[in-house]
Amino acid sequence: MQVETIEKYVENKERANSFITISFKDRNNIKGKFIRQADYEELKSKNLWRIVTANHFDNWADTANNDFVRIFNGTSFQKLSD
Repeated sequence: MQVETIEKYVENKERANSFITISFKDRNNIKGKFIRQADYEELKSKNLWRIVTANHFDNWADTANNDFVRIFNGTSFQKLSD
């Protein structure tokens, strides 16, 4: 997917507190939240996205430990849905 398409979907204020299902071209779907940290703009310019999955969200929310977060390449995204 293109950066602009992902950005438009992710930065929608109505989706700020909800999990998004991310469908990939070559792997299983995941459900997670896009994380905005200090390097968000730099990663976005490279079509890279920091995501915490629903399985690890509570641990990440409690600790803010980036071990629970993964970076995905937006070119491997096939579809985003609520």
